[in-house]
Order: sequence, then C-alpha cells, then structure tokens
Amino acid sequence: MAKPDWDRYFMNVAHAVKERASCSRRKVGAILVKEKQIISTGYNGTPAGTKNCNEGGCGRCASDVPSGKELDKCACCHAEENAIVQAARHGMNTAGATMYTTFTSCVQCAKMIINAGIKKVVSEADYPDDLGTKLLKEAKVELARLKK
Repeated sequence: MAKPDWDRYFMNVAHAVKERASCSRRKVGAILVKEKQIISTGYNGTPAGTKNCNEGGCGRCASDVPSGKELDKCACCHAEENAIVQAARHGMNTAGATMYTTFTSCVQCAKMIINAGIKKVVSEADYPDDLGTKLLKEAKVELARLKK
C-alpha cells in the first residue's frame, strides 16, 4: 500500500482530531502545519470549562436552526479558531503555516486565519456560506480542496 501524500496525511490527522469534537451538530477538525510539522490542533465545541453541547451547553446546537445561521447564538468555538488559539497559548508562530480543516471556514474563522498569517488552507467539505472563502481569496490565502 502506497503511503499518502502530505496533504492527505495531514487531512487524515485532522479527521482523527475531529473525533474529540463535543459539538452535537457537526464534528470538525483542524490542524496547523509548518515545515511538515504539526504545530497545533483544534476541534469544535464549547469553550474549556463550560458544559458540552450534549450537556446543554449550547442551545443553538440543540435547536433546528439551519447550518451557518444564527451563529451569534452558538456557544461553540470552531476547529480553526481552536487551532489558532492553542498555537497562541503555547507560543507557536502561525505566520506562513498551512491549515488543514475538514470543513471550509466560516467568515469569523477566515478573518482569524488571515490575521494569524496563515498562507494556505486545505479543506474538504463546503461551509453553507461562502463569505469566508471569498475573504481568504481576497487576502491571497492559497486555497486547496481535497476529495474525501
């Protein structure tokens, strides 16, 4: 069996990371990579020290609000957000990094990616709102798609 190329390898890791997600609506994983080394990981769910979705920690996740809507009512942090925050918390420089995420970024995460100096985003599935993708393109962040 041939070993996977680097993009598939890191996306496989992002898929493993998403298994830790505590969001009851969708599991998403993200990792930050520099020079073929993982510098940070993140998955979606409520902030540390708060109730998880399955414990009633996020009313939006327990509702039937459509994906991508009423995000201001969501208590969860996104996987990309958590990967960036964890890198900052541990003093890891994100400038020039590549983010691998199992889902394309929302607008909030796209803004964080741009301001963190991340130069490339590799993703698989589409987020329901494409404003994040538009911002990333405008900021000249390289975008790549992998098929599942």
